[in-house]
Amino acid sequence: MAFTTISNMFGTSPVKPLQKHMECVQVCISQLMPFFTAVLAEDWDEARKQQTEIARLENAADDLKRALRLSMPNSLFMAVSRRDLLEVLTMQDKIANKAKDIAGLITGRQMTFPKNFGPLLIEFIERSIDASAQAQTAINELDELVETGFRGNEAERVEAMIKKLDEIESDTDKIQVRIRTELFAIEANLNPVEVMFLYRIIDWIGDLGDLSQRVGSRLELMLAR
Repeated sequence: MAFTTISNMFGTSPVKPLQKHMECVQVCISQLMPFFTAVLAEDWDEARKQQTEIARLENAADDLKRALRLSMPNSLFMAVSRRDLLEVLTMQDKIANKAKDIAGLITGRQMTFPKNFGPLLIEFIERSIDASAQAQTAINELDELVETGFRGNEAERVEAMIKKLDEIESDTDKIQVRIRTELFAIEANLNPVEVMFLYRIIDWIGDLGDLSQRVGSRLELMLAR
């Protein structure tokens, strides 16, 4: 992607391209649902197809990230600092990176999951995607926040969105505890190496909710200033 694309599309404000980047990230992480559906069915042709699409979307998000970093001025005449925006961008980028890592590891090792894990694993993925979607909803209010000086009804609306994001992330934590407990109960019957990678995947899925919450936390800090 040419590095002039951001300015051509959105002018001098970095807010719209930041939102566009989060949109790309959300499409990327959402692709984990059909990916895991294929993995649980042990349909590796479909899983590899979905993994390739996740990698493509992550690369597209990387292109947007680089373009935004290069086009963002050192000084912004707005009620938000360049540093804050770059930190939000970094958190968003890590969500897509983690989705790519999850799909890459599972596909590369053709990892299988215990049969009774299916419903709980899907619930875990769905709630993690919900967390990212809620972070996107909050980020989409950033331009309105800038216009209102991070005050008034708009600020209260975003605070409520961030509170909802925290609740969703808490749900992902609870699901993660449940799935780790179930794995611990049967791990003695599984290949030790595979158990190690299963725990890693569970942790990485949990990271998706954590990273989404950090996007909200950065917005919350902007509101507090």
